[in-house]
Amino acid sequence: MTDTGVLLAITAHPGDFVWRAGGALALAASRNQRAVIACLSFGERGESASAWRAGKSLKEIKQQRQSEGERAAEILGAEVLFFDAGDYPLRETDELLQRLIDLYRELQPSFVLTHAKGDPYNMDHPKAAEIALHARVLAQAPGVVGPGEVIGAPPVFSFEPHQSEVSEFTPDVLLDITPVWDTKLAAMNSMSAQGHLVEYYSDLGRRRGVQAQRNSGPNLGLPTKTYAEAFHRIYPQVTTELN
Repeated sequence: MTDTGVLLAITAHPGDFVWRAGGALALAASRNQRAVIACLSFGERGESASAWRAGKSLKEIKQQRQSEGERAAEILGAEVLFFDAGDYPLRETDELLQRLIDLYRELQPSFVLTHAKGDPYNMDHPKAAEIALHARVLAQAPGVVGPGEVIGAPPVFSFEPHQSEVSEFTPDVLLDITPVWDTKLAAMNSMSAQGHLVEYYSDLGRRRGVQAQRNSGPNLGLPTKTYAEAFHRIYPQVTTELN
C-alpha cells in the first residue's frame, strides 16, 4: 500500500473497520491519502448485544452505532458512508450492488480492504466480502450501467477475521501500524457497544507486530515494540522485481 490514491474499505458493521483495519486507515490518513469506509449496516442486530440488553429500541441502537462509527472514523481520519442494508443477515440486493458500483466508479480506489472469505462466527462478514468483490468486477465492465469511467484493477486485501485459526485465513501481508497505534487505540475505545473487544485486538496488534519483526529482518528497522495488522491478498501482486 502506497501513499497515493484512494483507500476504500467495505465492511459489514461499524466495529469491523476499527478492530481489523483501523491502523491501515489511520496510516493512510497520516500520509494525506483519502480513506473512505463503506459500512453496509449498523450492526444493529448481530453486534449490539449490550444495547439490546439495556432495553434500547432498534432506532436507538442504529443511532448509537452510527454515532460510534462516525466518531471512530473521525479519529482515524477517514470518511464513513452508512448504507443501512440490514444485518443478521446481510443480503446482496440489486440496490446495494448498484450503490457500491457507483461508489467504486466515483472514487476510483487504488486499494480496497474488506472481510475475509470465511468466518464461521458471523455470516455477514464473508457476505460483505462477496458483495464487495461482485461490485468491483461489475464496476470494471463498460456494459454495466454506472456513473463516470470504469475502474481499473485495484488490489483487494482481506483483513483478519476475529478468529483466523478457524476461518482458514492465512496472512501474507503484515502492515506496520506502530506510528498510528495510539490513534487506532483511541478509535477502539470509542466503540462502547463492543468495548469488550479492545483488549483482544490490542493483544492481536502486539502479536502481529512480533511476527512482523520476525519476518522483516533487520533492514526494515521496525521499532522494538511493533504493532501490526494482518491482511491476505485476494489477487496476485504484479511486480517487475521480487522484493
